[in-house]
Amino acid sequence: MKNLGLLLFVFLASLVGASAQVTVEVITEQDQFLPNESLSVAVRVVNRSGQTLQLGKDEDWLTFSIEARDGFIVFKSGEVPVVQEFDLDSSKMATKHVDLAPYFNITKPGRYTVTAAVKIKNWNAQVTSEAKAFDIVRGVKLWEQEFGVPPTSIANQGQPEVRKYTLQKAVYKTTTKLYLRLTDGPESQVFGVFPIGPMVSFSRLEPQLDKLSNLHLAYQTGSHTFLYSVINPQGTVIQRQTFEYTTTRPRLKMDDSGKISIVGGVRHFADNDIPASGELLSSDVVKSPKP
Repeated sequence: MKNLGLLLFVFLASLVGASAQVTVEVITEQDQFLPNESLSVAVRVVNRSGQTLQLGKDEDWLTFSIEARDGFIVFKSGEVPVVQEFDLDSSKMATKHVDLAPYFNITKPGRYTVTAAVKIKNWNAQVTSEAKAFDIVRGVKLWEQEFGVPPTSIANQGQPEVRKYTLQKAVYKTTTKLYLRLTDGPESQVFGVFPIGPMVSFSRLEPQLDKLSNLHLAYQTGSHTFLYSVINPQGTVIQRQTFEYTTTRPRLKMDDSGKISIVGGVRHFADNDIPASGELLSSDVVKSPKP
């Protein structure tokens, strides 16, 4: 029994010593997520040990656990792939970015915490981060539309795959954010949940689908600003532009050929434009057309 107590004391002492020399911190860009949304986290490792650490060689050098507020441990379907060997010199910091959503089944709204553990093989020790809290919130459905996915080739002209666009909003503290949920028709398979951007409470959504089943969306993000986004059936944002309300209100318009564009308002070039403002081609329209 004494030997067991001594071994336990030595083990705990090694953990305390390691945590004093190496620190691990979990960072999230946001504190709330919708079910099935990407749960992106960054793990920051700081080395103050006075020696170079060799990390990333083994599959279990960085592991994660998620716990619900009631103490329930969230089921993990697999380990997050983080193998990438590197050396971390003393007084240096390294940051690893991962998406935890594919490996943890978190669909129930509530309060959760995520913890990261870094194994230092040469020391036979493990350093654990403090628990980082986040919320899974239930969004409010604003609009939905089923659509057929266009064939990838002329030869592939069978019955089209049916998918569904769903626009949802979620309120966290004083901020309202708009999300796009992409699923199959019955919503049994979720392809992704993507944040579109902030929105004002009185915003009127203008969603339209073009002949390629791309979703064109215009809505109000501020007192005089509007966001125009185009998302393809794979969930990729292929165009994003910002417009300002001047003498006319920005709105969607479809021409006789089925092409959808923004009319009204004035284009405002922003850092989050897609494509980036500096990548605009000479043929691109840089001013919104007259209504």
